[in-house]
Amino acid sequence: MSALRHRWWAPVALAYAAFVLVGLSAGVGGVLLPAQIRDYGLDKATIGTTFFSFSAGFMLAGSTAGTLIHRFGVRAALAAGGGAYVLAGLCTALRPPFLALVVIQLVAGYGTGILESVLNAYLAGLPRATTLLNRLHAFFGVGALLGPLLATWMLDRLPWTAVWLVLALICVPLMAGFLLTLPRGRTEVPETTETGGNGLLAAASREPAVLLGAAFLAVYVGLEISVGNWGFTFLVDARGQADLLAGYTVSGYWLGLALGRFLISPVAARIGMTDTGMTFACLAGITASAVLAWVAPGTAVASASFVLLGFCLGPIFPTTMAVAPRLTVARLVPTAIGLLNGVSVVGGAVFPWLAGAIAQGVGTWTLPPFAVALALAQLGLWWLLAARMTSPSGTPA
Repeated sequence: MSALRHRWWAPVALAYAAFVLVGLSAGVGGVLLPAQIRDYGLDKATIGTTFFSFSAGFMLAGSTAGTLIHRFGVRAALAAGGGAYVLAGLCTALRPPFLALVVIQLVAGYGTGILESVLNAYLAGLPRATTLLNRLHAFFGVGALLGPLLATWMLDRLPWTAVWLVLALICVPLMAGFLLTLPRGRTEVPETTETGGNGLLAAASREPAVLLGAAFLAVYVGLEISVGNWGFTFLVDARGQADLLAGYTVSGYWLGLALGRFLISPVAARIGMTDTGMTFACLAGITASAVLAWVAPGTAVASASFVLLGFCLGPIFPTTMAVAPRLTVARLVPTAIGLLNGVSVVGGAVFPWLAGAIAQGVGTWTLPPFAVALALAQLGLWWLLAARMTSPSGTPA
């Protein structure tokens, strides 16, 4: 029994730790951007090309993760993803030329995407998968909270490249842990695909509800990453916050994200609120928080609005994944989930780049109105999606 308990919990604990690392990677990005801009002598729009290369690598990972799992198993697939992540971190630590950095971000995106996809697939095959997956994504928020603190503290003493060296070194013992605790072979994840995967993808792509869900998550991820990446610059340039306070505020944003994932869904379930109603309430909170950050003066209100914005954003992504079975027929659900996840990354590249380009041309004060526009777009898309969603019994919701 003790051996079974160890085999069950050790990889799960390592998965949570790996998602903390993924969150760290996301959280340090916004704090490192000003240092990278100064170091390479680039404008905000140009540095934003790294968003696209990272997302391209992430999308490539999504298209190959299933093949890696099927042919080599979860253990080897995680080793491949972790190896790519460590390689990208070590190369970044050497302060490569900018064009090389763009290519390295492709590798970083691939490694991160493999880690995320494989761990999601692994936990989905375990008992109490829903609870495990919600916690998994909450631990991303924990890492994203710690990321700005780590980066801000290190930048006072070391060059920005040292941050990526630390991230790469953290990944090494995690991968060693997976290699020691996961069994060899190709049986860890049950098969979720059928022969003719291209046909399933085409069928899922023709489902209007799936396309609406994909568009919704693209806007959501675009908003989350835009605020996470450019929030530090906005707070320093437009609100006059000191670097340390701005770093703490961005950490508070990611803390809100993590707490929202841990707390809002259980409370909503306890008071009898549906997933659809909870999401509408969160979207209203997101819009109000973005408006508050836009119109309210003062550094204290700006910091509070960022924390509230993160808190309301928290449950959106996991809840959308939870209702994915209500967007299409049962045989297309795994493919639909992959499509939702893959398209969301496009929003995570396009919208942060657009936010940076607007800030470069108009001013960093444009971040809150940009967030308001994305929040309103989310509300409209969710309203359309809810109208097409079926109830768990298969009837229209």
